[in-house]
Amino acid sequence: MSETLRLEGIEKGYHRGKPSEIMVLRGASLVLPPGEVVALVAPSGAGKSTLLHIAGLLDVPDAGTVAYGGRAMQGLSDRERTAARRGEVGFVYQFHHLLPEFSALENIVLPQLAHGVARAAAEARARDLLGRVGVLDRATHRPAEMSGGQQQRVAFCRALANGPRLLLADEPTGNLDPENAAHVFDVLMEIVRETGLSALIATHNMDLAARMDRQVRLDQGLIVQTT
Repeated sequence: MSETLRLEGIEKGYHRGKPSEIMVLRGASLVLPPGEVVALVAPSGAGKSTLLHIAGLLDVPDAGTVAYGGRAMQGLSDRERTAARRGEVGFVYQFHHLLPEFSALENIVLPQLAHGVARAAAEARARDLLGRVGVLDRATHRPAEMSGGQQQRVAFCRALANGPRLLLADEPTGNLDPENAAHVFDVLMEIVRETGLSALIATHNMDLAARMDRQVRLDQGLIVQTT
């Protein structure tokens, strides 16, 4: 079976100013095939964000393997890791992290320009994505002029701008009220299903987790299949 992401035996520890190391991940392994949406559930502090950062090449494990499409990411230069991350991965965080001085459209155009896309094509893609999530009328608005739900939908568009094969989301609806959370999640799932990308979504919301293809949880630094 083809796979978008493989994590094999991931270990990660931190000293955090103490002589003894705190082990967060103790051999976590996960395979994500194309088109699958997986919920990652665990209590706060269990290592969900650490795992997502390693999966997205934002952090390096102490041991273990990260592979995209069967290609191991170990041993790459910083430039090669950046290129792989930019071309393969989209990130969504609990707090959208939109650039406040730029409009919704510009926030989606900029990562495409960094990836070498011509401005006209980047703007067309941005408008298409904004239209699909129902906020095209906010294209010229800056983040401060939009609601939390609208900002998070723009953040989804930005994550999808370069056509990633893998979407990583860290509590993407955690700062939204239940109605907005459900709506943003509906939009996310619709786009995921249309594009066939794989998604690993860390969430505390068990109602949303139940709607994904399967759930895994972090337990003492290991990934355990739950459903």
